[in-house]
Amino acid sequence: MNNNSRIYVAGHTGLLGSALMRILKEGGFNNIITRSSEELDLIDQVKTEKFFKEEKPEYVALCAARVGGIIANSTYPAEFIYNNIQIESNVIHYSYKFGAKKLLFLGSSCIYPKNSSQPIKEEYLLTGKPEETSEPYAIAKIAGIKMSQAYRKQYGLNCITILPATLYGPNDSFDLQNSHVLSALLRKFHEAKIKGEGSVTVWGSGSPRREFLYVDDAAAACLFLLENYDAGEIINCGTGEDISVKKLAFLMKEITGFSGRITFDKSKPDGVSRKLLDSAKIKKMGWMPKVSLRNGIEQTYAWYKENTLSKKQG
Repeated sequence: MNNNSRIYVAGHTGLLGSALMRILKEGGFNNIITRSSEELDLIDQVKTEKFFKEEKPEYVALCAARVGGIIANSTYPAEFIYNNIQIESNVIHYSYKFGAKKLLFLGSSCIYPKNSSQPIKEEYLLTGKPEETSEPYAIAKIAGIKMSQAYRKQYGLNCITILPATLYGPNDSFDLQNSHVLSALLRKFHEAKIKGEGSVTVWGSGSPRREFLYVDDAAAACLFLLENYDAGEIINCGTGEDISVKKLAFLMKEITGFSGRITFDKSKPDGVSRKLLDSAKIKKMGWMPKVSLRNGIEQTYAWYKENTLSKKQG
């Protein structure tokens, strides 16, 4: 890949896509192709084919997806499986048909079996069933991985797959119903502080452990793999450290400056008890995360306050 390579970032306004855009521009790449979801509906086969035929990107980063936390997955299972399978099928197929040199497919740590040994190694994929609350999304992502590997085997399309830990950072969704736990907690604690509320309620027992990866670190890993990895096997990407939801809540309380109590609603689902990736493979290749969890949350909180304030003023 060189600075003039035609690089299509699908989902460039989303969490990872926007971070990858920043990393690419900082790296001097000046021929980046983008389309908003309003300009190009990747679920639409005809429109996707027309786009690839006209633009003929050399490199494709498939960051576009229908994503969300436990509530969103439970509420919209049909959308999660249909939208993601359609997007993956169209982008992978037309990347092959119109001569893309390489495609980066974005997987997710939630595709691994619910009861995987920890930390989770790449070879654990499909050795058991995924966690029930994220099953439609997980099945769709597994289908995308298998499709990309099939296109590599039959057609020689250079598809690579990255499976990051749960991402967070600027441009995340902070929707209380549909976002992941970290971003939902950040908003909860911020709004509780602003409103002067006496307590914040956290869903579940607080005992599950989660691994979080700052989105700029994930974007740097994507670029690193695009430039240095050509194998068909999936590759994990995480920090190697996890934190309980309870400790995360108290860290969020400290960072946001909330002074009230924290309560845990044990009637709500916890999800899988632990989800920690074994990222030895990518680290051995030379990539390492740079942003600590505390610093990442602080940067995310600063972005959230600035953007929330500007939207309210607008």
